Amino acid sequence: MRALPPTARAFVLAAVLAAAACAAPALTDPATPWTAVVVLAALYLGCELVRVLAPTDRRAPDGLGCFFPVVMAAVFLLPPAAAALVAVPGALAQTVVQRPAGVRRVWHAAQQAVAAHLAGRVHGLLGGRGATAGPGSGAPGGTGHGADPSPWVADFPSVLLPAAAAAVVFCLVLTALDTGILAAAEGRPAADARHGLLTRSLAPHCVHGLAGLMMAVMWRSSYGIPAALLVLLPMYVSCWVFAQYHRERAAHRATIRALVQAVDIKDRYTRGHSERVGQASAMIARELGMADDRLEVVRIAGILHDVGKLGVPTRLLRKDGPLTPEERRVIELHPEYGHEMVRGIGFLGEARSAILHHHERVDGSGYPYGLSGEQIPVLARVVAVADSFDAMTSTRSYSRARPVEVALTELERCAGAQFDPAMVRALVTAIGRHGWHPVVTSDDDLQVIGAGAAAVTATASGTPAGAAAGTAAAGPAGTAAAALPAVPAQPPGLAADRPRGGGGPAPERPAPGSR
Repeated sequence: MRALPPTARAFVLAAVLAAAACAAPALTDPATPWTAVVVLAALYLGCELVRVLAPTDRRAPDGLGCFFPVVMAAVFLLPPAAAALVAVPGALAQTVVQRPAGVRRVWHAAQQAVAAHLAGRVHGLLGGRGATAGPGSGAPGGTGHGADPSPWVADFPSVLLPAAAAAVVFCLVLTALDTGILAAAEGRPAADARHGLLTRSLAPHCVHGLAGLMMAVMWRSSYGIPAALLVLLPMYVSCWVFAQYHRERAAHRATIRALVQAVDIKDRYTRGHSERVGQASAMIARELGMADDRLEVVRIAGILHDVGKLGVPTRLLRKDGPLTPEERRVIELHPEYGHEMVRGIGFLGEARSAILHHHERVDGSGYPYGLSGEQIPVLARVVAVADSFDAMTSTRSYSRARPVEVALTELERCAGAQFDPAMVRALVTAIGRHGWHPVVTSDDDLQVIGAGAAAVTATASGTPAGAAAGTAAAGPAGTAAAALPAVPAQPPGLAADRPRGGGGPAPERPAPGSR
């Protein structure tokens, strides 16, 4: 997004105009409680500056999000237009890593102003402002010191529903605007852009809304503004705890990147393969309806599935010709090498089993343990399909890339013997619906296909059933996907990637795979 496309610029401009329209009435309304507006805006700005100006080793990680309790308190205390104004200074001060920084800051300010205004509207329509009105004080920001100094308690059964509705609306507006800008800036379908945004943000926004409600109630109570500020202390502590969690996740991602880069450096022909397998694995998992947390585990498993190749001699990985039986046995140790390498990395969890078993076959002739059917872990069956798909659609030292539709047809042919049919169907459906747009395109012959086109199988497109086999035999090694055909003399458990020594002709229809 460094160079925003015209559609994204138009979207940002529309959001800025909408924010100006939301906040403008506060500038002309003589009833605007400017004291409360200034105090809350300064407080929100201060909370963001504390995060930005903290020492580097203690700074909240990028992407943590905003400190919204103050904005939510403004939603509950002020008119909608005034609440929109409160959101602007803090949003403009937020940390921005990616360029263009200025446009991103303006976008954040407009986005939060619109969300605060609409949340305030909903809160008012549901009677929330009346339920949080302090004793003897109709003005927002009043301390509640009237003729009757008796303690005042907010009507909590009445304030909870408007506050919850306002928090949900605030979250929905932010999510909708984020979805729109992602779709406009990256050209992604709106369904893909919004995937996971709402589920990840709804709970945090509700918690921030509850803290904002507590702050608003204390603000209007006889204890006044100092008590309202005390509400922020435990909330801020919880945010820092959350920041520590994000730092740990950032360290995990750095560990994964380092391992993948090491594999890519060692085998230049598979550079980018790991990320693409992770992408295809996530597509399969999403089509199968896996939860977001498990989907992330599947993606990590796909990214790290070949990490064991760090223990394989480089000359074997880069060999152009066929492998000897002894060389094959060495390469087939890489799943066990990988499992040993990541065994002590606790956060990988179920991904470790996928790394170990992604070369098992449904018919039991795979390696390293010859598992079959349901004995093979689900994640390993997912990664096996994704791995073979990318191996067939990208160029290797010993084979050229196949077209995407041919690769899908070959996967369907091998379903039930080499692959789990459910995983193959999920990949075919996902690519048919969303297309195949690899996140890493380092291979010269990498295939990119639009949604719908990939759903056409070889039969539907007029490709004969044996066409995939003809493509497979075209390369010098006899396969297009680094696949070793089933050889009668081959002992069970030795799945094939490449032809053995001798360079003889490949059988008519080899099974796909990657070494």
